[in-house]
Amino acid sequence: MVNATKGLFISCDIPMAQFIVNLNASMPASQKFIIHVLDNTHFFVQPHAAEMIRSAISEFRDQNSYEKPT
Repeated sequence: MVNATKGLFISCDIPMAQFIVNLNASMPASQKFIIHVLDNTHFFVQPHAAEMIRSAISEFRDQNSYEKPT
């Protein structure tokens, strides 16, 4: 019998992949969103987590962006 799971495929670079893994690890067990880690740069995640991952990445980039002083 085949088991199918609906999900979202994520492809990214290694540093962003580590960020996503750490984000998943910081969640309580009931809210973990990674279904399967395919390799260092590819994940299969639950589809409802897409917007939460996007906003966390956006916030992370905003915190780590350099703005030249005027």
